[in-house]
Amino acid sequence: MTDSDAKLDTTVPHSARVWNYWLGGKDNYQVDRQVGDDFANLYPDIAVVARQSRAFLKRAVTHLVTAEGIKQFLDIGTGMPTAENTHQVAQAAAADCKIVYVDNDPLVLVHARALLTGTGEGRTEYVDASLHAPEKILQAAEGTLDLSQPVGLILMNILGHVPDLEQAVSIVRTLLGGLPSGSYLVTADGTNVIDGPAFEDAIAVWNANAPLSYHLRHPDQIRRFLEGLEVLEPGLVPCAEWRPDAGATGDEVRAVDEYGAVGRKP
Repeated sequence: MTDSDAKLDTTVPHSARVWNYWLGGKDNYQVDRQVGDDFANLYPDIAVVARQSRAFLKRAVTHLVTAEGIKQFLDIGTGMPTAENTHQVAQAAAADCKIVYVDNDPLVLVHARALLTGTGEGRTEYVDASLHAPEKILQAAEGTLDLSQPVGLILMNILGHVPDLEQAVSIVRTLLGGLPSGSYLVTADGTNVIDGPAFEDAIAVWNANAPLSYHLRHPDQIRRFLEGLEVLEPGLVPCAEWRPDAGATGDEVRAVDEYGAVGRKP
């Protein structure tokens, strides 16, 4: 039995697996589906949040590769592999992109090693580490990424798992501090300004059942993660409003409580 096997607990829900369930994936357990359904009963838009978050990630990564020349990415809290993961999006735009994924759920680890293979020209690696150890993450990433060259740092729906805002800000600053000028931060998290009461009620169900709590934040608090960065237009906005695809309609463009932004380290 490996250390990761020993850590695998199928009796409690885990955010990566519940998120996989909301995205229509199959890599989850009954306990994840039950909490996911209870959550959705209180906040039906959670599936829209999940889809819009993934669509925002796709647009942001594509922009960084095609318009900004970023060829390497550090994706922390990647969750379960589904469709249009960071490496697939980046390497579709430039086959030689390098991606390092970071998570510390053993089920994620197993599936990531099996599925996140990437292209022959590029490279895709996985690091088993906690967001709370940013120095360890940077050290491990050096085995794949050239940290003397710009990196796309991706923190999607993970900073909400850090209860203390100042600690979350400190983690972001440490990670960005280890990356050179010209690097980018892509981030998004749940907010409480559009349908706050319903989302807060659903989050309360999650926090009562899961070992890793999640905390909705006002966009002004999320903006703290972008301090010192040159934030790309249109700024910090509902994910659906960040450079939507031409012809997008319906839920693709409807604002829900998920705000995202992309910022450049000067």
